[in-house]
Amino acid sequence: MGIEGFSIAEARFLAPDVKLFRVVAPRVARKQQPGQFVIIRIHEHGERIPLTIADSNPTEGTITIIVQGIGKTTKLLNRLNAGDFILDVVGPLGRPSDVRLFGTVVVISGGVGTAIAYPIAKALQRAGNHVITILGARTKNLLILENEARAVSDEVFVITDDGSYGEKGLVTGKLDALIAGGKKIDLVLAIGPIPMMRAVAEKTRPCGIKTIVSLNPIMVDGTGMCGGCRVQVAGRSQFACVDGPEFDAHEVDFDGLAKRNAMYRESERQALEQFVSEPESGPELIRHRCKLEDVAPR
Repeated sequence: MGIEGFSIAEARFLAPDVKLFRVVAPRVARKQQPGQFVIIRIHEHGERIPLTIADSNPTEGTITIIVQGIGKTTKLLNRLNAGDFILDVVGPLGRPSDVRLFGTVVVISGGVGTAIAYPIAKALQRAGNHVITILGARTKNLLILENEARAVSDEVFVITDDGSYGEKGLVTGKLDALIAGGKKIDLVLAIGPIPMMRAVAEKTRPCGIKTIVSLNPIMVDGTGMCGGCRVQVAGRSQFACVDGPEFDAHEVDFDGLAKRNAMYRESERQALEQFVSEPESGPELIRHRCKLEDVAPR
């Protein structure tokens, strides 16, 4: 870390609005384990957002994050290039994945969920598991990390919604086929959009197949203090940042998770519209104004 923050060693697009960053963060690189994440802040007036560590190189002191530009902050982040700086990179946070010998493991990822699934699949294969990876994307040009996934998997199936690459259909269809074909599956790991993870959980529940999902609720501080990432698991409140982000899929309240993630959708839409309408705005013009400033100005 320098005076200006954490330097970006590499930045390149993997797909439309999906960008890979290698960030110089030696302490995080040394401690990171599969399944963990960092919380970043681009500038001093910016919001904090969680991003999974897709890879790390302790020798070079770098971590890799993959960002999909959806909201204001992720689109601002995707403007940065090699040589630029990120103000804060805090981590590694969250509980590491449970990596041990299970047997046959099916790793299912959708979209940028592959950035989370890849390091876990790599660790599971190193632990001696037979890893079957199912990569899902809406269309061919949104598929990421295919070569990396093939390098750490014993079998790989690519599924696209429109059939532009691999097989046409849904990732749950391929999972169905594996189960129906008599494949003995000891563990399923599903990472991606909430509807996909919920659908996977319902496919494996009748079969009694242990299934893990990595959750993505709204998160602020990453230490369990703010309560923003609260999720209901087995009828109890858990915090994804310190108790997760991975949980037993058959115990997660996906309805509650979806509702919490939608709570600020209108505010997020307004912030994005303002950002897009002022494409040359600097941090001082796109900052979030805290309402406390009206009653207790600096």
